[in-house]
Amino acid sequence: MADTTTNGKSVSSNSQGYIFLYIFIAILVLAAIIFFFKSSVFDKRNVDARILKDELYLNEDLVFTDNTKNAKKWLWEFGNGAKSNTQNGSYRYLKSGSYIVRLTVDGELREQFPVNIRDTVSMAVDTVVSINGPTSGVVNEEVRLEAEGKAGLYEWAFGETGRVDVKGRTALYTFHAPGEYMVKLTTDRGHRPVYHKIFITDPNAVIDTELVLPGEGERKVIDDIRARLQAIANGADFNSNYYYLTRKYMCNSEKVTVAVEQDNVKKSSDFYSYCMGLTFGGEIVVDEAQLTISPTSNCAILVNIKQHSAKTVK
Repeated sequence: MADTTTNGKSVSSNSQGYIFLYIFIAILVLAAIIFFFKSSVFDKRNVDARILKDELYLNEDLVFTDNTKNAKKWLWEFGNGAKSNTQNGSYRYLKSGSYIVRLTVDGELREQFPVNIRDTVSMAVDTVVSINGPTSGVVNEEVRLEAEGKAGLYEWAFGETGRVDVKGRTALYTFHAPGEYMVKLTTDRGHRPVYHKIFITDPNAVIDTELVLPGEGERKVIDDIRARLQAIANGADFNSNYYYLTRKYMCNSEKVTVAVEQDNVKKSSDFYSYCMGLTFGGEIVVDEAQLTISPTSNCAILVNIKQHSAKTVK
C-alpha cells in the first residue's frame, strides 16, 4: 500500500509540473501575439503627402509633395494616364475636368486627392489681347510679361525709356530705377493699346531705411509674417498659413515680389515660389520679414526677408 501511495504522489506531482509548463508556454505565445499585433497596428506608417491646391486653372501647376517617413519609392498618378516617380514636383493638365491624383509609396502605402481643373479665364482670346505677368518687381532684375491673345504684331513700351523696348509675344525687360510704371502693349488687333501697371522697388533701399527701426504696429506685422513663414518652413500646414498671408497682406496676389537675404546672398522671386522653397528647402530660420505697401492701396507690393540656414549654426 505504501508503494502504491508513493507512486501515486509521484505521478500527481509530474502532472502538475506539466500543467505549469503548458501555462507558461501559453503565456509566452500570447505575449508574442500581442506584441506583433501592437507593432503592426501602432507602428504602421501613414502617408504624409499633400497637394498645394485642389482647384486650379489650366495655366496653373499642380504642386505635389510627400514627406512619408523612411519612404524610398513614389508613384504619382494624375488620373489621365500621366505618372511621376519623384518625391516632390509639379504637373500641368492639358484638359479641364475632375481628376483623382493617386500616390503609392513604397508599393504599398496609398493616398488619393481629388482635383478640379477649370478652363483658363480669358476674355475672347481670338479678338482681345491682354497682358499676363507680375505687378511688382525690383530694380536690376528681369521682368517677364506675356501677351495673351492672337495678334501679328506686339510692341512693348515699359515706360522707362519713352520708346518701344521689346517686340514679340513675350517681353523681357530690366528696370534700372524704382517707381510705378505703366507698361504699354500695342498690337495690330485693335486701335487701343493695352496697359499693365507695375511697381518697381529697390530692396536695398527698403532694407536700409524701413527695416531698421520699426514702430510698434510694424513690429506686430513683422512678427506675424515671420511666424507664419517659419511655420511653413517647419512643415506646418501650408495652405492655412500661405493663404492667411496672401489674404491679409497681399490682396490675394501670389505674384508679390520677395527680396531675400540669406547668409549674405541676395535674391528675389515671387511670393508663391518663395513659400514653396521654404516647404522643400528645410531647416530655414526666418529672422525678419517686412512689407512695402503700395502708395495707392493697402496691398503689399514687396516683401523683404532676412533668413539663415540652421545648418550653418553650430
